[in-house]
Amino acid sequence: MLCLRLGNVVSMTTMPDGPLSEEPEARPTTAAEAVLQEAGSVLEQADPASLLSMNVLDSPRRALFVHAHPDDETINNGATMAQCVDRGVHVTLVTCTLGEEGEVLVPELAHLAADQDDALGQQRINELATAMEALGVRDHRFLGGPGRFRDSGMMGLDSNDRPGCFWQADVDVAADLLVEVIREVRPQVVVTYDENGGYGHPDHIQAHRVTMRAVERAADPSVGSGEPWEVAKVYWNTLPESWIREGLRRLREAGDTTAFEGMDPDGELPMATADELVTTAVDATDHVDAKMAAMRAHSTQIALDGPFFALSNNLGNAVWGIEHYRLVKGTTAGDRDANGRETDLFAGVD
Repeated sequence: MLCLRLGNVVSMTTMPDGPLSEEPEARPTTAAEAVLQEAGSVLEQADPASLLSMNVLDSPRRALFVHAHPDDETINNGATMAQCVDRGVHVTLVTCTLGEEGEVLVPELAHLAADQDDALGQQRINELATAMEALGVRDHRFLGGPGRFRDSGMMGLDSNDRPGCFWQADVDVAADLLVEVIREVRPQVVVTYDENGGYGHPDHIQAHRVTMRAVERAADPSVGSGEPWEVAKVYWNTLPESWIREGLRRLREAGDTTAFEGMDPDGELPMATADELVTTAVDATDHVDAKMAAMRAHSTQIALDGPFFALSNNLGNAVWGIEHYRLVKGTTAGDRDANGRETDLFAGVD
């Protein structure tokens, strides 16, 4: 892995190591090695031409995904990102924190938690690198460099008030760090959270604020240095209400009464988006294996016996293959699915 410092952002760019050996692959001896081997097999199926280009602007299509913590990108957009890479899109991921306040689901790594050794950040850097291998993403960065902004923890916790946490960051200061990335990468498409951050996490809300402000400021020639760039299309991640209710209903019918905190399929769903607001559905079911490998890479955060895998175990991995979005800047275009939704984030982009 090659780490490049680009202005105030660290880029972790993974490069091919040369021709594959003709010798048979060694059997993995640990869970981490198994994930890396699975990631390698996914990458072998990708278009080699899309993996070798190191110049961002050599790619005619470029997408920027902005997320709060390592693992958010895979859960929300993993299949879309893998599909984009396979189609030759230059995908850039910017992660705003290291996720230091996250729960540790691996017992032998429990000491890394914030209330013990407070060393979870480095572990999650490693997990993110492995997940990006699985998705084929070569350009992943931390806003301002690793550790510039600390994970704020769940809403209402004392960690929300900690100096240096992302929730306490000045929006314009953080946005201008992202402006640098936007002007460098010049993405036609930007993807982030809605104004509630999906489910109310302070870092997700702040990532939304910072991204929307950065898109605005990147186009303003009076802001900073570098050539201004107007992003053509901005999307927010969404989970359609009908999709969540159907998934929960089928889980409960299969006998799973605890996954996703036992939420009632007919009750209130704070993370759901009204179906009529969902503009776009990307069918990337051909890339579900890459997404599932990336989810497994985030081992401290996503348990193999947890709700995400419970959903796929009961409904099949394809449940993760269609990812939904709400277009908030730009115009929908191109082919529509059976629900009248746009099917390509780049539809209508010249």
